[in-house]
Amino acid sequence: MVQNEAMIQIKNEAMTDIEQAQDEKALQDVKVKYLGKKGQVTGLMKQMKDLPKEDRPAYGQSVNEVRQAIEGAITERQTILAEAQLNQQLAEESIDVTLPGRTVATGAQHPLTRTVEEIEDLFLGLGYEIVTGYEVEQDYYNFEALNLPKSHPARDMQDSFYITEEVLLRTHTSPVQARTMEQRNGQGPVKIICPGKVYRRDSDDATHSHQFTQIEGLVVDENIKMSDLKGTLELLAKSLFGADREIRLRPSYFPFTEPSVEVDVSCFKCKGKGCNVCKHTGWIEILGAGMVHPNVLEMAGFDSKKYSGFAFGMGPDRIAMLKYGIEDIRHFYTNDIRFLNQFKAVEDRGEQHVNI
Repeated sequence: MVQNEAMIQIKNEAMTDIEQAQDEKALQDVKVKYLGKKGQVTGLMKQMKDLPKEDRPAYGQSVNEVRQAIEGAITERQTILAEAQLNQQLAEESIDVTLPGRTVATGAQHPLTRTVEEIEDLFLGLGYEIVTGYEVEQDYYNFEALNLPKSHPARDMQDSFYITEEVLLRTHTSPVQARTMEQRNGQGPVKIICPGKVYRRDSDDATHSHQFTQIEGLVVDENIKMSDLKGTLELLAKSLFGADREIRLRPSYFPFTEPSVEVDVSCFKCKGKGCNVCKHTGWIEILGAGMVHPNVLEMAGFDSKKYSGFAFGMGPDRIAMLKYGIEDIRHFYTNDIRFLNQFKAVEDRGEQHVNI
């Protein structure tokens, strides 16, 4: 189609403006100027109503050719400008690939988590189940089912966080043992460890906290003897503190076991010669244990003449303090990054001890 002089002039001016546009905004202004609702090409189309009917098709086609030419030129210019912008950005933001990369900071396990998982892995390998329970517990399972009657000194409200007269924050993980035995309906074997948080109204000093972690173990079956308990605890001590460690059992008293013992491990620092860690005795107390009291078995539905068992309880907080030379239990809970970073270094070196 033949374009009239006005069309040719608008087309030429548009091409010049497009060529001179140096950025996206300028190009957009050109597009609005010629192709917008009030643009010059749109104005040409509005003139079509004044033409005779027979001339309108040819005129409209000519205007569309102008529009298409301008649109094509704008698209081509957009591509050129985008490429130029990218090249400029690459030049200004070039990366020196010879520079060393940024070090990505990595974390490490909390010493308590490491200790708990180490103990769990040991007992899982021995065929134990890991069982957890309620931190808010009934008085019955926390005390009575463990041979602790209402009048027992350990039930003094100064030692426990009571919510009501019959509900409290558990003072040990032993209620998990009581509940598990009850669920077994008097049928053995039972072979579990029970890790978790416990709560007591102790003073918040360097060695005590109102909240701490405990792991208890329980085995109930036919013909379980004290020698089975001793062998298990020897394996535990060697796994935690070294293959050359020895243990000794001292008579003690716990309401839920009979007989009861305190368990000491030979000092891993001085090899039993005496030092500040073992208070110059050569031994370090690590846990309490004993044979399950017949009353506890009977209350859980087990025949104490057929079944026997042993139980033990330890504090991973104390074990971690001994393993890593930590003197203040409060370090575990303050989230001081300086304290935690030391265990990243220990983990990287594969060591077992730091001086805090």
